[in-house]
Amino acid sequence: MDALPLTPDMRVLEIGCGPGAAARAVAARLGTGHILAIDRSATAIAQAEAASAEEIASGRMSVRRVAIEDFGLEAGEAPFDLVFAVRVGALDGRHPDAGRKAMARIAAALAPGGRLFIDGGDPLRELAL
Repeated sequence: MDALPLTPDMRVLEIGCGPGAAARAVAARLGTGHILAIDRSATAIAQAEAASAEEIASGRMSVRRVAIEDFGLEAGEAPFDLVFAVRVGALDGRHPDAGRKAMARIAAALAPGGRLFIDGGDPLRELAL
């Protein structure tokens, strides 16, 4: 998380949150900001919710079950300043069709100037949208 250019007021989207460890680490660095942690797995979302009760109650974090290739902003939801993903097949080349759909969904959910980071760099790699 130290590699992410976070500021306390950012809106952050984590793709493929698993049990929520990274999302909790980001939430700890946010003041007025918010992180939405998403995963396609119902089990992962249940684990993230259970382990993140304090962060969710504080309003700094929320979770949602959705695959990135189906993701969209909900009514009234503000766009994201930063998006990150670690070991997500739609973004690391393992699933090219899903990757094309995912990139379109991410671009639509980013605020102007928003940035996307994935694993595979030193330690992260920024993808241009």
